[in-house]
Amino acid sequence: MTGQGRASTADLRTALRERVLICDGAMGTMLHAAGNSLDRALTELNLSNPGLVSTIHESYLSAGADVILTNTFGASRLRLADQGFGDLVADINQAGAQLARRARDAAGRPAFVAGSVGPAVTPSLRRRVERAERVEALREQIGALDRSGVDAIILETFGYLEELAEAVAVAAEISALPVIAQATFATDGRTLGGESPREVAEVLSGLPIAMLGTNCILGPQGVLSIIEALVPHTSLPVSAQPNAGLPRRVAGRRFEYSADDEYFARYARRLVEAGVTLVGGCCGTTPSQIQAAAAEVGGMAPARPYRAAASAVARPEPPVTLSPGGGLSGHLAASTFAIAATLTAPLGGTADEAAEQAAELRERGIDTFFLASRQSPRAQLSTIDLAFQLQQRVEVDVIATVTTWDKAIMALQADLLGANALGIRNIVCETGNPPLLGDYPNVDGIWDVDSVGLVELVTGLNKGIDCNGLPLAARTAFLAGARFNPGAVDLDAEIARTLRKVAAGAQFLVSRPVHELDGLRQVMAGLAGADVPVLVSVVPLRSFEQADYLSHEVPDVRIPPAALRALEQAGPHAARTGVEMAAQLLAEAGPFVQGAVLALPPDEPAAVDVLLSALP
Repeated sequence: MTGQGRASTADLRTALRERVLICDGAMGTMLHAAGNSLDRALTELNLSNPGLVSTIHESYLSAGADVILTNTFGASRLRLADQGFGDLVADINQAGAQLARRARDAAGRPAFVAGSVGPAVTPSLRRRVERAERVEALREQIGALDRSGVDAIILETFGYLEELAEAVAVAAEISALPVIAQATFATDGRTLGGESPREVAEVLSGLPIAMLGTNCILGPQGVLSIIEALVPHTSLPVSAQPNAGLPRRVAGRRFEYSADDEYFARYARRLVEAGVTLVGGCCGTTPSQIQAAAAEVGGMAPARPYRAAASAVARPEPPVTLSPGGGLSGHLAASTFAIAATLTAPLGGTADEAAEQAAELRERGIDTFFLASRQSPRAQLSTIDLAFQLQQRVEVDVIATVTTWDKAIMALQADLLGANALGIRNIVCETGNPPLLGDYPNVDGIWDVDSVGLVELVTGLNKGIDCNGLPLAARTAFLAGARFNPGAVDLDAEIARTLRKVAAGAQFLVSRPVHELDGLRQVMAGLAGADVPVLVSVVPLRSFEQADYLSHEVPDVRIPPAALRALEQAGPHAARTGVEMAAQLLAEAGPFVQGAVLALPPDEPAAVDVLLSALP
């Protein structure tokens, strides 16, 4: 193969160390955008729709990509067999390599083709597949790519270090090609198997690879934190392919991402400054973002890593205390302002830390706690269990969130009946999202009912009727709430959906965290005839980086440009500025809402004082 853009593997090994290279972005996202379901074998399109795959390769090359990946992620026998293509492993991988090579050769400039290989099985299936089966599936796929003329093998989205090391060993055994090994990390900064960036770097640095790095699950800011923790522990070149923020579920099994071109390019530069020499994109990224990244970092020389300075901590001030109230139902019944502090379900199955935090805030007069579920793959206490423990140990009122993802309606009903028997009365119904685990975040979630259906279920239980319309031995006594998002892109649709929750029986509403009031005012106006109490959720911003992340990576979050500027200008005092902005927002929202759900860190009394002093 001597096409005009053909380059040798020796050229690639040198380039990975000496140049900043631009990798392409998401293939699956682009195929999905073209109308293909994420449930199908997207790699089979190499055979059934090669023109579409070629067009995507060409678009990334035109955007400035120096490295393009074959459309072969997941094209191993174990994955393909589930979709009826297990006998086409060689055909699909060889076609994928051929399509990428032809696009590269037609580009008229040097570029490299990397054969994409993912874990042999999905995270949900790994416990049921023996190691020998995984290894054999990888051997078959990597062998097919090696014979197809790719310039490198790239191992992507490996959440378990053990599996990534297995794949490296297989590649080294059957191929002389450079190997790029990329682990994927969850939102807690560890792989799905629990390894830290340092552990990953130390293990991979001892294996026969040309580059190590990370891709998927996290957006640009999260990936930057992983890179900063990983780079100091390896002398190998490092790669980074972040997602375009978090996905927004728009309809059925379709998803959108919110990180814009400017934001993605800005973090591409920061990744290069942190030591990355191959930067591209994963889920949600498009040729537009890759083009912006190429324009931003093109021509940059590899840089030494740096570490960001820690933010300063605000000094404590004299405490502000509140008089104990009567819990959520008491405040709503008396039309007095309801106040709840947010606690997050703890990881690891123990409630000790949450109980200590609740006890400290209880001393400040907070008698109600909103228990938020945590989107994490780690074992964690359920909000219902946590609610029961806090009621028993601290004697406070609790509001437990109940999510519907990955639960059948019968399981939800059983949970609710158990909660009622334990004396838990306040619940907030959410649809929720599963933790980011797989190749395409959130695609594996299962929803038997959504939040509207859950509200309807609770309403029925309160009437003494189960989900099948049959009578219960006794009625439940829940005060049922629901969430709404004033930051939604389509506020008319959000208002309509919120009204459906009220019609289904929601007795109060809790907003998603708000950072500006225009959206909240619009929703309140739309709910004017519903006559339902609304609690505003307020979470102080801790830093410019956090605000930047929320604004660009998390769907349906509105942060005013003025707030972003103020936090950036505040520098090490950004946390204090964030608390002051939150207090001002709370004071302005107070007159037209019936309560507030606040993030009140018990170990930062000054922040607690400022926020509580802003209450009506």
